[in-house]
Amino acid sequence: MKSIFNRITLIGLLALSTGFAACAQQKEEKKETPSKTTKKMEWNKLTPEEERIIVNKGTEYPGTGKYDQFFEKGTYICKRCNAPLYRSDSKFDAHCGWPAFDDEIKGAVKRIPDADGQRTEIVCANCEAHLGHVFVGEFLTAKNTRHCVNSVSMTFVPDKKEQ
Repeated sequence: MKSIFNRITLIGLLALSTGFAACAQQKEEKKETPSKTTKKMEWNKLTPEEERIIVNKGTEYPGTGKYDQFFEKGTYICKRCNAPLYRSDSKFDAHCGWPAFDDEIKGAVKRIPDADGQRTEIVCANCEAHLGHVFVGEFLTAKNTRHCVNSVSMTFVPDKKEQ
């Protein structure tokens, strides 16, 4: 009887120590992997209105965005993470009330089917900030594509002027 008790105790201690070792390894592995929270802390601070649109997938009122009727030469970058999104040479006046682009910088924008099943949402490929929606088949430009983007989701960086 004493021999069986010793074996059970030994097996229990072995299982317990193996469990602690596995637990310690998991904690070490988690330390090495950067979390999304860490990355978020590197993002730009947003105003409540910017957060409503960029994080909560809102929309600014048509005709109110500062880049709707803005046509200077430069690059539009993500308000949240500063990733380049669009060049000014792809911007056009779609008369829709929002900045419109017929092309994005390669790899900068990700397309996601919208929850309504009718539209396609566009987000920053780097931080997934909500930009707006993309429409195809309207024949407004030769590329037949319109990225309808909230001004609030972007910051404009002008091209450097040669002196």
